[in-house]
Amino acid sequence: MADKQSTKPARGTRDFLPDDIRRREHVIGVVREVYQRYGFEPLETPAFENIETLMGKYGEEGNQLIFKILKRGEHERSGEADLALRYDLTVPLARVVAEHQTQLPTLFKRYQIQPVWRADRPARGRFREFYQCDIDATGSTSPIVEAEILGAVSEILTTLGFADFVIRLNHRGLLAAVLAAFGMPGDALVALDKLDKIGVDGVIADLVARGVPQDRADPFVHFFGSEISGVDAAGGILSASENNEFWLQRLAAVGAAGSDALRNIEQVLALTQVTEARGLVRVDPSLARGLSYYTGAIMEIAVDGIGSLGGGGRYDNLVGMFLGRDVPACGFSLGLERIIVVMSERGMFPESVVKNAVDIVVTFLGEGSRVEALKLAGELRQARWRVDVFPDAGRKFDKPLKYAAARGARVMAIFGENEAERGEASIRNLETREQVSVPRADAASYVASLLNPQ
Repeated sequence: MADKQSTKPARGTRDFLPDDIRRREHVIGVVREVYQRYGFEPLETPAFENIETLMGKYGEEGNQLIFKILKRGEHERSGEADLALRYDLTVPLARVVAEHQTQLPTLFKRYQIQPVWRADRPARGRFREFYQCDIDATGSTSPIVEAEILGAVSEILTTLGFADFVIRLNHRGLLAAVLAAFGMPGDALVALDKLDKIGVDGVIADLVARGVPQDRADPFVHFFGSEISGVDAAGGILSASENNEFWLQRLAAVGAAGSDALRNIEQVLALTQVTEARGLVRVDPSLARGLSYYTGAIMEIAVDGIGSLGGGGRYDNLVGMFLGRDVPACGFSLGLERIIVVMSERGMFPESVVKNAVDIVVTFLGEGSRVEALKLAGELRQARWRVDVFPDAGRKFDKPLKYAAARGARVMAIFGENEAERGEASIRNLETREQVSVPRADAASYVASLLNPQ
């Protein structure tokens, strides 16, 4: 007898059972509805791309996390890769804009909700296969684009029930100016991006390992880490405006070369005050975001004690890698998996999402009532209710009742011999346990009155 094979999915991936799917569809439904109200159109791209499309777009660490696909057939033995699973949804968008430029409007606003793959080390809320929920706008340099994007993602999170998130905002131009002021190399950003994970000492050690002298690494990192952003000297929480004023003044003094970037940040901050992001945006000069294609404003949504739920920024040069001329672009990506994990742990999903797979279960206690059971199920489905028919007839009522409870049904319709003789159906309210008999012709409307009293 052959050894029993493991039934676990590949490490870093998951099976999604019905309850999981309902949670996911609830979140995706909110995301899609908000994105559409902000004028973004849907787009989908293939799961894999030509390898040259992806390589070199994500920086040194990103390149190492790309899942490569070996050549097939007679070329397999070469060990060479010509395709790769997509790492994110932004680079494929840039390729699409370049490929279909004559079919797309100059200002192209798209949303995309699809899986991506990264050869990362799995951890809590971090997977090798996961969904991203992206919005991007190409064709405009206006800071209104950033403000609208931040307004949209803020509205999504507040609609889902989040009340403890902030939006960290920075600019690559400001980072470049600060790097120059401290005489730091460009790859210092890779280390700085880990500040909230490994702390001041960890980032200093990382920089020293990269060849930065200790006497330069110390003041550079302490510029970002010596002040507790968001907390005043007495330990009280600073308002967003107080926090932003502090950092804008400090950045203006240290990174004078980044005056254009500073002005852009100020414009974005002002515009967000009339969006759903008002009061939520905080300037955070330590925000680096590791992807190398960012050129302007960068932003990230953070929840205290949880970490990032998504991020994005402006990337005005990425489309130009495919098109031969630069096209301004800005976008944001929400991490669906992280959002679902946090919402599940906090019990944030509505009961109707978690518990109610169907609204009604129809059952019959004798073979002669099968047709009536199916007829009533059809009538209720025409009225857009979710209806399940328990298919096995029997004298005992416990099995269909247990089944209805497991499915989260609120109502059960019952056909038995007595009901058939009287031309009735028995309707049981599974929440109150009350049961009444009604004329068969009135069964559908009575069930509807229980499910929706108004």
